[in-house]
Amino acid sequence: MIEQIYSYFTIETLYMWINIGVLPFWFMLIFFPHSHLARIFVASIFPIFVLSGAYIFVLYKSYLLGYDFVSNFTLYLGLDELSRLFEDHLYLMLFWTHFIAINLFIGGWIVKDSQKFYINKMLVAIPLIITYLIGPIGLFLYWIIRIFYAKRMNLYE
Repeated sequence: MIEQIYSYFTIETLYMWINIGVLPFWFMLIFFPHSHLARIFVASIFPIFVLSGAYIFVLYKSYLLGYDFVSNFTLYLGLDELSRLFEDHLYLMLFWTHFIAINLFIGGWIVKDSQKFYINKMLVAIPLIITYLIGPIGLFLYWIIRIFYAKRMNLYE
């Protein structure tokens, strides 16, 4: 039974499940940001815990296949080295899980912060969608909106 489960979770299957599995969290953030469910499931450690499990699973699979983890540090040597790393599906999956987790964390932070300043949830939906798709640009757009609602700008908050 465990062998069947293990053979089912290939890198491609895990990629599909991570992409599908993160959507309910984003739907709660966008459409029901003030709900109790969003506070429990999205703005808590729960989604990060689940995505960390997927990340650890990919690390484990990489270890079993003899992946050279030391070569990951070559990504700082230039774009050619970075593109070479992205040719490996295991590294690409590690990166993608990392990206999804950070974007979801930022989305949860945007919702919590917007509630602190009573920003209209319809207005916050736009930066949330952009954060889901392009991370930093959505966060930047939220900061622009936040400046007008908070009537101040702090660089250290």
